[in-house]
Formats: sequence, structure tokens, C-alpha cells
Amino acid sequence: MARRWTKAEEGRFRAELRQLYVVQNKSIKEVGELLGISDKAVYDRLIRLDIKTQRHKKAGYNKQRHDIRFPQRSKTFAEFLGTMLGDGHVSHFQVIVTLGTKEVSYVHHVAQCMGALFGVKAKTLFRKTGYRDVYINSVALTCWLKTQGLVSNKVREQVGAPKWIFKKPTYMKAFLRGFFDTDGSIYCLKFGIQISLTNHSLPLLHDLRIMLKMLGYKPSEISLFRVYLTQRTEVERFFKEIAPANTKHQTRFRKFMRRSDSGNSRRL
Repeated sequence: MARRWTKAEEGRFRAELRQLYVVQNKSIKEVGELLGISDKAVYDRLIRLDIKTQRHKKAGYNKQRHDIRFPQRSKTFAEFLGTMLGDGHVSHFQVIVTLGTKEVSYVHHVAQCMGALFGVKAKTLFRKTGYRDVYINSVALTCWLKTQGLVSNKVREQVGAPKWIFKKPTYMKAFLRGFFDTDGSIYCLKFGIQISLTNHSLPLLHDLRIMLKMLGYKPSEISLFRVYLTQRTEVERFFKEIAPANTKHQTRFRKFMRRSDSGNSRRL
């Protein structure tokens, strides 16, 4: 049982806690570090002195933060939205992009993109499986992103691309880059090269197909949740004009181009 305080001790502790916890708005952890006592001891003193806890006012409560910047429409923001609608996820507390084991350099690209847009450093979590999560914790950010067209479950809600993306060719190219970097693939066929855009949200696939057509490409119809570009000239143009940032795709493209060129030479 805790010993009784003297009147002098009680007055000193109350003034101390009011100044640190209420006036300076420090957290229980920060107060404990300053006073050299445990978090529990600080909490017990607050209760004994009838000082109401104020968790809702503390920085970081429910992952709320006030250092987030909300960007204007731009190529970078368009690319980020494409990335999010590919391999991204928005929960109540967190915006996160999950990337595979062969995408180490692209992890840095996504983190830099998120940092430049929102004014805070994106964190990276390395899983035991080799996958990597690039994320920012912020309720304010996730709520704002949902006003910009992102959803918690793009397949269930069958989301499409934000309408402003269609207003400029530069926005559409950036959006396609972000999406292809995360949910795109390139294949070497028997007589050429093919790229595909894959997603189980049909409105999104429809919008991607419209973007490609508006940019002068000839995409396939939607088939098995995919849209294809098959003509070699269009694949080459895509990699030159859209310029995927994911080195995994760039490496495969160069490899398949060499293989295709070698095959053409043998047939001649």
C-alpha cells in the first residue's frame, strides 16, 4: 500500500503534474522520463491527485498527428494513387504499400514519393517472408485519402480511378506508371512481348483501358481481369513514354527485347 503524502508533498506533486501533464501537454511517458519514475507511477499520481487523464489531447492519440501535408493534384500524386490502387491499402490508422521480394529499389522509390507528397518520412517494415511494407500512420491522412477516391477494399467496393486523372495526359501517364509498377507484368511470348494490367476491380480496369486509348494505345478488351498491350511497338512506346520506375519491370523488358531481337535475327 502506498504511503500517505505530507501536505507539502501532495502540493508539490500536484503542481508538478499540472505543469507537465496539463499545461505543457506532455504524455504520461514523457512526464515519467522527466521525473525519473515509471509510467505507472505517473498514472497512479494522476489518479491520487484527482487530475483527469487527457489522452485525446496528446500527440499521437489514436495515431493522430499534425505534421501531415495534404498535396495538390500533380504527377507525383497521380502516380501515388496508381500505386495505391495497385498494391496499396488504406485502413483506419494507416496507409500502406506492400511490395515483393524482388522490389528492393522500388521500395525506396515509393518511400521517397510518399515522403515528398505528405511531408513526413514513410517507414519500411521488412517481413520474414521477404516482403516489405512502406507505410505512414495517420488517421488524418487516411481519412483525407478516402475523400480523394481511395477505399479500404477496392475489390469489394469496385473502385475506379479519380476523375481528375483524365484531365491531363501527364496525370494519366503517371497514374499508369504507378499502377503498372505494382499490378502490371511483362511477358515474353513465342513471337513477341506482351504487358498486362491486372486488377479485380472492373471499373478500375475499364478506366485504365480508357487512359491507354486516350494516350493513343490499342489495348485489348478486358479478359480474366486483365488488359493487355501486345504489339511490340506499343510495348516499346509504353516503356519509353510511361517509364515504369520499378527496376524489376525494366530488367525484364530489356531481357525480353534482347531475346526477341535474337530470335528475329535467327529467322532472317
